[in-house]
Amino acid sequence: MPKPKPKGAPVLKVEELAIAYKVRNGEIEAVQNVSFEIYRGETMGIVGESGCGKSTVAWSIVNFLGANGYVKRGSLIFQGQDLVGKRGEELRQLRGDQIAMVFQDPMQALNPSMRLGDQMKEVLTVHRGLAEKAAESRCVEMLERVHMPDAANVMKRYPHQISGGQQQRVVIAMALLNNPALLIMDEPTTALDVTVEATVLDLVAELRRDFDTAIMFITHNLGVVARICTRVGVMYAGEMVERATVDEIFARPQHPYTQGLIRCVPRLGADKASSILYPIPGRVPPPNNRPTGCVFGPRCDYRQDRCRQERPLLRQLASGSWVRCHFAEDIDPAAWTPPEGLELPAVHASTGNGEVILDIKDLKKYYEVQGSSLRDVVGMGEKRYVKAVESASFSVPKGKTLGVVGESGCGKSTLIKTIIGLEDSTSGEATFMGFDITGDITTRDEQLIRELQMVFQNPDSTMNPSYTVGQQIGRPMERFKTVPRKQVRQEVINLLEAMRLGANYYDRLPRQLSGGEKQRVGIARALASRPELVLCDEPVSALDVSVQAAILNLLLEVQQELNTTLIFIAHDLSVVRFFSDFVAVMYLGQVMEVGAAEAIYAPPYHPYTEALLSAVPIPDPTVQQKHIRLEGSVPSAIDPPSGCRFHTRCPRRHLLPDNGRICEEKIPPWRQVAAEHRIFCHIPVETLQKFEPVIVPQ
Repeated sequence: MPKPKPKGAPVLKVEELAIAYKVRNGEIEAVQNVSFEIYRGETMGIVGESGCGKSTVAWSIVNFLGANGYVKRGSLIFQGQDLVGKRGEELRQLRGDQIAMVFQDPMQALNPSMRLGDQMKEVLTVHRGLAEKAAESRCVEMLERVHMPDAANVMKRYPHQISGGQQQRVVIAMALLNNPALLIMDEPTTALDVTVEATVLDLVAELRRDFDTAIMFITHNLGVVARICTRVGVMYAGEMVERATVDEIFARPQHPYTQGLIRCVPRLGADKASSILYPIPGRVPPPNNRPTGCVFGPRCDYRQDRCRQERPLLRQLASGSWVRCHFAEDIDPAAWTPPEGLELPAVHASTGNGEVILDIKDLKKYYEVQGSSLRDVVGMGEKRYVKAVESASFSVPKGKTLGVVGESGCGKSTLIKTIIGLEDSTSGEATFMGFDITGDITTRDEQLIRELQMVFQNPDSTMNPSYTVGQQIGRPMERFKTVPRKQVRQEVINLLEAMRLGANYYDRLPRQLSGGEKQRVGIARALASRPELVLCDEPVSALDVSVQAAILNLLLEVQQELNTTLIFIAHDLSVVRFFSDFVAVMYLGQVMEVGAAEAIYAPPYHPYTEALLSAVPIPDPTVQQKHIRLEGSVPSAIDPPSGCRFHTRCPRRHLLPDNGRICEEKIPPWRQVAAEHRIFCHIPVETLQKFEPVIVPQ
């Protein structure tokens, strides 16, 4: 049965909205025929791949479409009045007073040259005419409302003097100062750590409940949608293809595109041995080259002749969902089978024979801090260090994958930069294939460099825009003489085909590729020298879920065929669980827990691991998840806490005598849980085993 709509008129009603941009030869319709409503006290999630028009719809509401963008058709009814056509002072007053927007990057909304307090007070003095003192008091009150520590002093700081998560809280507080009727949030948590993201999502849920605000939440993360949204609109190629309650979307997705998105996402607890991700073939068509008929038709597993000839209308089904599909009633998601030609790793069998290829013991990496005082300049001051990696110890068997997780600044990237040789280690041992790799890359043998390669998070920063794809992949082959020079071109084409790209990509330049295609080229280049170990630094974090699924499948297939060893860094614990054989959890430079992936995701946990698991958004609204939130921010790596580095934020200290004073005074021991599972904690394993599971599926 469909759920009844909230009472009263909608805060925002979008009807048959079409948005166009003027170009040299006419115009392009970026958004077509979009309709939805948002009521007070509810969160409407807008999801879809990049290029689907999600942000364009949001920008049309606040008239941020630029000089060449405009609403071509339809209406935007906000509290009874149409926003289309409003200009100047009237629209500015509405935007500042009744409609607020929170961007993905908080620095887009903060002036770096003004103190935070002055920026916040301006909202109240301009739109509400409050006196300076009253405005300041209201701002401090709102900062405390969004759980900002030391709110009064934060008012005196500049944006660069607070963390990214705190910047986002300031922007949210600023947006709520006038108690707006509509709050638009455009990917507000994408760049945040999983723990900070969880706090911000909790805050959004509180604001909806306490302020009775209507929220439009744009995201590509289905886990975030499941956690905070009441209703969901799925966009594809500028159209709204499905609209339903959040429970309906996840339990009974009606549109083939929605079903495809859900199949792309790994569930927390799923692993590569028992489940497969199915990427949606093809890509979102550009606005100037949409197909006739159904826009999703070329990528749809159920397409028929009618889909190619006739554009479907958005219509309501008996379930209450609104779907833009000719055959929605006839499609059973549970009966879906992969179409012929969808090449995926057939069996994720265990690779390797237990031989250790990488062994790390007490590895440290310190950076000296250069002071600015006279004593520091003449070398008389006490030397201070950023302790980026502290006593890291683990080993990786050949043919396996080690996942490394933790908050920003925990030392993940520094660890793999030290392993690959971009940084030399301060002390400790690191051996790869029996060779010492503690020095920087200039001291390494060429053969050793060939066996260690890296895939970076942002392929744009590592690709030369002036060289073709073929030249960039072929260079390592020529440099390391992997194949004879005459065979380089054919070997590059073989790699491109293995990456699902093909020979026609050989002569393309990076600017002619999509984000997912660039990442595939980066992987191909890393594999060109046929290395034994590939280090992957957040290779899928910036990608759409369908492209992410394709890249993960690709890496798994490469590992199957070449028996390659991988170290995989990611902030998405669901992805790490699916992809990894072993997991290391890092906090402030130290490894807190290491073990087989299935062991890390079930009790006993390190308290930090438990907090991370409780924070990860799960794409299933029926799952029950423990609510554990870490207080405060990560301490400075220049002056880390004594004893256990996690003790200042640990929610489990009270389980030890004297409220865990030993955590402040002594470095914890390593506690052996199983042959391959160790926890760095003062709390006995017997006590840790009594923790209830963080995640309980219904």
